[in-house]
This record gives sequence, C-alpha cells and structure tokens, in this order.
Amino acid sequence: MSDTPLRASIMTWGWTLSAFLLASYLICIGFGLLAPAQFRMHEAWAPWLPGFEWLTLTGFIAGAIGSFLYGWYIAGLAVPLYRFFRARNR
Repeated sequence: MSDTPLRASIMTWGWTLSAFLLASYLICIGFGLLAPAQFRMHEAWAPWLPGFEWLTLTGFIAGAIGSFLYGWYIAGLAVPLYRFFRARNR
C-alpha cells in the first residue's frame, strides 16, 4: 500500500471489503435459512444493518446495501489512518 496513491488504495480496499462483507452477509442469510432457530445470527446482526428485517425482501435488500456500504466506510477511514500512523512512525 505504500507506493499507491491514497485514492487508489481506498478504491481497492473499498471494493475488497465491500465484496467480503456482502459475501459474508449472503452466507449468513443462507445459513439462517438452513440452520435451526437457535443457531441463527440475524438477531445479532440486525442492529448493525438499518432497515434489515428477517425474511422480507426490503429487509434483505437493506441488509445487502448496508453490508456493502460498511466496506466503503471502513476503507474510507482505515486507509488514511493507516497511512497517517505509518508515516508518523517512520
């Protein structure tokens, strides 16, 4: 990450984290549909995903969008912070 411009790093990490979180969300939804009720995780994740409701189309879409946007949020904060602290410690 040291030689690439800040914008390129944020773009790379934004897409990477967003795809990872969206895939994780989809895996959790699939697991929730297949697993017994006591093993479902949707109740733990619902407060973190505004608009998410279990087994509704709008809730599913809201959760997917929220998961995707969290990746960009993390990249937008973490990459500049990482560069700041890395430069400061050199």
